[in-house]
Amino acid sequence: MAEKEEKKEKQEEEKKKDEKVEKKESKEKEMVPKEDYDALDDHFKRILAEFENFKKRSKKERESLYNSILSDVVESILPILDNLENAAKAETKDENYKQGIELVLKQFNDVLKAKGIEEIEAEGETFDPELHEAVRSVQDETKGEKEIVEVYRKGYKIGNKVIRHAMVSVAN
Repeated sequence: MAEKEEKKEKQEEEKKKDEKVEKKESKEKEMVPKEDYDALDDHFKRILAEFENFKKRSKKERESLYNSILSDVVESILPILDNLENAAKAETKDENYKQGIELVLKQFNDVLKAKGIEEIEAEGETFDPELHEAVRSVQDETKGEKEIVEVYRKGYKIGNKVIRHAMVSVAN
């Protein structure tokens, strides 16, 4: 019987605790007027929206900084790529040497592609001063106006940012 009484006492204590919690919650609700609650809710939503915008802006800035640093590094390496391309075009009697150069060139181009760096299309395209640098003008009636006839140096870009303009010869 003592056990039953103890259980009853515990149940009564729990009921009292629950009633106290409910009273406290109802008092808190009564304490904060509806207008204040709405104002706080609106303020919270604005802060949350500002934080989301901050996260998006920070992400965009990080990506921009990454692309800027990557383009600086690639720009300093592009003359080496040009020399590798020239070495691959050169005539040689040693086929193993030529295959080695071509393999290194392919590997180099694969790395650039993996990092999002694209070669700027030039030959046969219409001249675009944002992508191409004209170093020579040629009169050729078989070619269209401002058509690129020859590429002297390849150009590269990452996304919309030009790392190096393509050096070209333009018709008419």
